Amino acid sequence: MNLDCIDYIEKEILVQYRQFDKGHDENHVRNVIKESVTIAENYDVNIDMVYVIAAYHDVGLVVNREFHHIHSGEILMQDEMIKQWFNLEQRIIMKEAIEDHRASNTQPPRSIYGCIVADADREIDSNRILYRCIQYRLNKGYDQFNTIFEESYQHMLNKYGENGYLQLWLDVFHQQLDRLRFALKDKEQLKKDGYKIYQEIKENMGL
Repeated sequence: MNLDCIDYIEKEILVQYRQFDKGHDENHVRNVIKESVTIAENYDVNIDMVYVIAAYHDVGLVVNREFHHIHSGEILMQDEMIKQWFNLEQRIIMKEAIEDHRASNTQPPRSIYGCIVADADREIDSNRILYRCIQYRLNKGYDQFNTIFEESYQHMLNKYGENGYLQLWLDVFHQQLDRLRFALKDKEQLKKDGYKIYQEIKENMGL
């Protein structure tokens, strides 16, 4: 891999994620990079491109949340350092892959690169998803656990349930998704797990 590129991204790009919410923080982007590179080992792709796509995929949150995938692609295209290491065709592929990573997209990504980062970005573990959902609502000023849990559970059903909008494009995480859907059927156990997470987050936040 291009060590100069990695060094630049480590020092200038990944640190930007420290200002984002828990679901999109530096730990998240590093996990997506790790998953993306692991998945990419099974495909004939440019690993440096995969790394860069994963590193930039959420950086557009610095502009806004709703269109962060668009802004992330624009930030990459405008980055003069990235232009040193990748030609225009490669940068366009990376930009499109970033734009295509959102879970709500109904159309397949335009390239294998988009499929890789999109699937790597999926959280398919019930406790991690609950943590992100509860953290998000506490940051929004919610306080009552029952309200937080019911909204979180409904979100999980809408996204990950049998009829949810989540799409997986590669044969990598389907078993994990099946396990998650099984867990969603036991709402009472999820609520118990969620309450422990709720207490942990509130304690960490000093609430």
